[in-house]
Amino acid sequence: MKENFLLTALAESGISRRSLVKGGMAAGGLLIASSALQLPFTFARSAMAPTPAAGADDKTVWSMCSVNCGSRCALRLHTRDNEVYWVETDNTGQDIYGDHQVRACLRGRSIRRRMNHPDRLKYPMKRVGKRGEGKFVRISWDEALDTIADNLKRIVKDYGNEAVYIHYSSGITGGNFTRSSPSGSLVTRLMNCYGGSLQQYGTYSTAQISAAMPYTYGSNDGNSTSDIVNTKLVVMFGNNPAETRMSGAGITYHLEQARERSNARMIVIDPRYTDTAAGREDQWIPIRPGTDAALVSALAWVLITENLVDQAFLDTYCVGYDEKTLPAGAPANGHYKAYILGQGDDKTAKTPFWAEKITGIPRDQIIKLAREIGGAKPAYICQGWGPQRQANGEQTARAIAMLPILTGNVGINGGNSGARESTYTITIERMPVLKNPVKTQIPVFMWTDAIYRGKEMTALKDGVKGKAKLDVPIKFIWNYAGNTLVNQHSDINRTHKILQNEQDCEMIVVIENFMTSSAKYADILLPDLMTTEQEDIVPNDYAGNMGYLIFGQPSTTPKFERRSIYEITKGIAQRLGPDIEQKFTEGRSQSEWLQFLYGKMLAEDPLLPSYDQLKAQGIYKRRDPDGHFVAYRDFRQDPQAHPLKTPTGKIEIYSTALAAIAATWELKADEVISPLPVYASTFEGWNDPLRSRFPLQLAGFHYKARTHSTYGNIDVLQAACPQEVWINPLDAQTRNINNGDWVRVFNDRGEIRIFAKVTPRILPGVTAIGQGAWHQADMAGDKIDHGGCINTLTTQRPSPLAKGNPQHTNLIEIEKV
Repeated sequence: MKENFLLTALAESGISRRSLVKGGMAAGGLLIASSALQLPFTFARSAMAPTPAAGADDKTVWSMCSVNCGSRCALRLHTRDNEVYWVETDNTGQDIYGDHQVRACLRGRSIRRRMNHPDRLKYPMKRVGKRGEGKFVRISWDEALDTIADNLKRIVKDYGNEAVYIHYSSGITGGNFTRSSPSGSLVTRLMNCYGGSLQQYGTYSTAQISAAMPYTYGSNDGNSTSDIVNTKLVVMFGNNPAETRMSGAGITYHLEQARERSNARMIVIDPRYTDTAAGREDQWIPIRPGTDAALVSALAWVLITENLVDQAFLDTYCVGYDEKTLPAGAPANGHYKAYILGQGDDKTAKTPFWAEKITGIPRDQIIKLAREIGGAKPAYICQGWGPQRQANGEQTARAIAMLPILTGNVGINGGNSGARESTYTITIERMPVLKNPVKTQIPVFMWTDAIYRGKEMTALKDGVKGKAKLDVPIKFIWNYAGNTLVNQHSDINRTHKILQNEQDCEMIVVIENFMTSSAKYADILLPDLMTTEQEDIVPNDYAGNMGYLIFGQPSTTPKFERRSIYEITKGIAQRLGPDIEQKFTEGRSQSEWLQFLYGKMLAEDPLLPSYDQLKAQGIYKRRDPDGHFVAYRDFRQDPQAHPLKTPTGKIEIYSTALAAIAATWELKADEVISPLPVYASTFEGWNDPLRSRFPLQLAGFHYKARTHSTYGNIDVLQAACPQEVWINPLDAQTRNINNGDWVRVFNDRGEIRIFAKVTPRILPGVTAIGQGAWHQADMAGDKIDHGGCINTLTTQRPSPLAKGNPQHTNLIEIEKV
């Protein structure tokens, strides 16, 4: 009966038994169904919901799944009696590559289960217990909005606008009008109308690479994945689109289609044998977390000593490769070539033998890989965001970029910069958030520090920007459509202690769909509409060389007392004063704003359909007129006319700016900021003495059943993709752990209980847990998490340069319960 649930899930998704069988089995126990949708093969039994017969009151509404997965997928929602009962996806175009259907994955196709979930929030509520207990009572909207406005006025009066913080959130990153990211949310517009708020920089996903790559290239761009059609070799460092961007519009589809046409070899470098590999790769090279830069250094040693570098490219386009391109003021032998050959300060040649001990990769394999990279032109070398989400992630990101630089693969079709893929996007006019009068910024990951030691945070020690130090701690938090207040932030037990202290942070407002881990810490909790219940126009995110717009319309009327984010923020603006309300709304409704913004898009891009046409057709697609996005193509063709945004206008292998930072910032003994892209070992890394107590490295990964924590409470997805800790058979054997055993995973920060997945698909000495599972612990008791939330175990110590989230740098132990 195991097949019953699988067919139920596929039937709800519009996938037939025939297409399932046609897809067949792939390596690693995975089924490959239509639209690059992957599903594990074992399922629990479930009954299929009956399909209602069509009726006169049926309607089909275009909408979208707009979560933070790197894709944006069109949905056609079938409704009756003001309820969505069936979900289909895009059916437009010729269904050929370049005019393909933007098909949603199983998450988006299960969206009716989110919309109709019995646990959805229905009414405004206020907290009556301690923060984190989840005890609330229902209140009226007037009381809720009055309480928020009164506390906001009080805190701004007593502490200033710098004490107000709009928390990082990505639940509706894909929205436009409904956008949740603080860079573009209506909450941000509201606060900017009211004097501003403390700003943030970086993201939980990309802080290290976003900070590091501009020191090399001036920006963080990569070729579109569709450009793989022009390459001979694909090398992916920790890039796993089959689990992170798996929809029919996303990178998985473009990767498969491009490789089908180019026959490019694909090498996957990752501690896990991921679903992106799963029988489609030519080689999997498992590597210890945090050691990618060591591998790159050894590859560079082979490329240099065997004369496989593109010397003409290095001489023309780069600064700091060798002595003759070293910038003024840099020390002698301070260049990259000296570092690799052992002629620099550390006097250590970065040979394959040296790297073998660090990475766990045999030296012969390193030599073979270097020769393959050196002999393939063009080569598409890229990285996901996993390798940079480490304690030394800034060094890792810049190091991986050295491979295309050394081999001259930057700025050409079929090559890449070493970054993650970029994309073509159709014109979009975002909802304006106005200017923030407060210029002070903190690293996005360090908001907990800004609560309990805000006045101690400085520019040189903690990365404060805009002033030398913070003047006030965070006193008021807005949390709209995000679970990073608790679940997606590190060291949950420590965060719990900080948030429970009402004397430090005095007011927390949460706007949500469900009672998430973060919602339990609200003082006022407001029920939000989903994007499927309101109007919005959104563009694609990462979609190769075909961009598109989706016009989403409300599939149902608002139920219970839920309100849209526009109505919520407008209600608060009214209570802050008539001038604030006018500045916020400009006299427009949500629908009028959409028409106004689209009018500006039409003025810029007359090829777009009219507003009414887009609304009627639901989705509009367009091919990239340039064929494929190629990062730094203009620079490659004419570096004088099109310099990079670096201080020298060239690719900076040696960064004078980073040298200055390294000389002035206050760093701990085990923290490294270097002008060169070097390898640096980390705290809680493979060689930390702490391994005597916690011998296993633990990394998180994005899981098919969720987008971060969104969809984390959907039964069919939980059954399809159970929460497990991956452990190698060798490590399991020494601990008497069998596949499916209930185990405790722990370190000094906390403990979780979870099932073991014993598999050779992960390197010995390394374990992995899918991130985003909902935290389930008795915070008044033992605090042991039974939900499998990895952030019970992760650290709040940031990376050195970006002060970013090092979620994959952890040491743990596992024992059978």
